[in-house]
Amino acid sequence: MWNSSGEHEHLCLPPNQKERPELQPVIFMLFLSMYLITVFGNLLIILVVSSDFHLHTPMYFFLSNLSFLDICLTSTIIPKMLLNIQTQSKVITYEGCMTQMYFYMLLLALDDFLLTVMAYDRYVAICHPLHYTVIMNPWFCRLLVLVCWSISILHSLLHSLLGLRLFFYTDLQIPHFFCELNQIVQLACSDAFLNNIVIYFASLLLAGGPLAGIIYSYSKIVSSISVMSSAKGKYKAFSTCASHLTVVSLFYCTSLGVYLSSAVTQSSQSSATASVMYTVVTPMLNPFIYSLRNKDIKGALKTLALSTLKGTLPLGMKEYS
Repeated sequence: MWNSSGEHEHLCLPPNQKERPELQPVIFMLFLSMYLITVFGNLLIILVVSSDFHLHTPMYFFLSNLSFLDICLTSTIIPKMLLNIQTQSKVITYEGCMTQMYFYMLLLALDDFLLTVMAYDRYVAICHPLHYTVIMNPWFCRLLVLVCWSISILHSLLHSLLGLRLFFYTDLQIPHFFCELNQIVQLACSDAFLNNIVIYFASLLLAGGPLAGIIYSYSKIVSSISVMSSAKGKYKAFSTCASHLTVVSLFYCTSLGVYLSSAVTQSSQSSATASVMYTVVTPMLNPFIYSLRNKDIKGALKTLALSTLKGTLPLGMKEYS
């Protein structure tokens, strides 16, 4: 059986790639490039938000937190995957697998909650503009982020502790490129009934709940925008939500694709492909979505670039109001 001192075979590449070694250098460079773009793109968002006092607002405070989470999420998976390709080793220790799974679930849940908080922020800004600064004050924003962290930590810890009670064969092979919870539970040789029950209920509460909150927030936003008399006001209100809606759509469509592909087709290849989308592609695209569709971010980027060329740092390192 697989225990705390054992190791198991880990397919760190999408299925079928291990049988085509000539593609491994190409895949290595592809994922390395995507990882570097993700890290530097999200770091740039954090730097821009922190350096421009015009962006010291709740919306950009949450955006910088989202960028930090995206960096951490990809960093729990891609470096190990790149190391395995480079060393031609597809082995991960029991402790390494459990650690990777814990942080993966933690950061994925945090992403979900933070997107919900950002939707609530847009709801308050559009539906209650006169009370926005009072409701979304710095203390309340930090409290929201703290609550997101607390729930996510407890959620991930619960699954990890339940995972420790499972037993596996020593030569276990995971048909995935990282230790994903559903794949691990399906491969257990001991009774995983309790694990499956917890997974289903947690998915319903921690995925359905935030999604319901996002849908409710945007239903109110659409209602408020529809009664505006000015076309310019409607466009301005909608433009503040466009980037967030795009990110939410990417996140939920790719996440849903993982579980549908696992449940319907039982294909590890389709599940791995969908997982690549929301663990690698979506975090990489987020900085582009927010920078290309956001005048404030583009303006701050220009200011930062000009300040860097002149050898000075932009002013405004103060707390958002």
